[in-house]
Amino acid sequence: MTRKSSFAPIIDDRVRLLILGSLPGEESLRQAQYYAHPQNRFWDLVGAALGVELRERDYTDRLAILLHHNIGLWDVIADAHRSGSLDSAIRDARENDLRALATSLPALSAIAFNGKKSAKTGRKQLGDAGDAYRLIDLPSSSPAYAAMPFEEKCARWSVIAHIVRTTR
Repeated sequence: MTRKSSFAPIIDDRVRLLILGSLPGEESLRQAQYYAHPQNRFWDLVGAALGVELRERDYTDRLAILLHHNIGLWDVIADAHRSGSLDSAIRDARENDLRALATSLPALSAIAFNGKKSAKTGRKQLGDAGDAYRLIDLPSSSPAYAAMPFEEKCARWSVIAHIVRTTR
């Protein structure tokens, strides 16, 4: 089992909403891009919430659009042993310093967790410091989480639009 590492955070000083995943999957690591697996619905879900088509855009453009909407990306796990892409296979995880990142973002008002592993790990990392932010648990965008239909995921992820609209 190989050790896998997360990417650098996608942030700037205007980030008001930070979306956190767990640890990039195999395809994301191969392409060095957040949410690169074609069946991962992240870009569809965020795009629907923002009213912007993201899936067909170049990766650099996707990131620029997120930052334009004051949305940042990162993962709760810095590195871990994992065979494959499933969160359930993560072993010997070393966590990112979420608390330090959050406090370094002057405009941050909300943190959204993409999936259960991200929420459990991220909420633990933040501890009492999480009280300073609106914390949102979102259904995973991963193709491994098929229990919820896409339309229902879209409805749950639409909170992003409200956060972006009310915090600008």
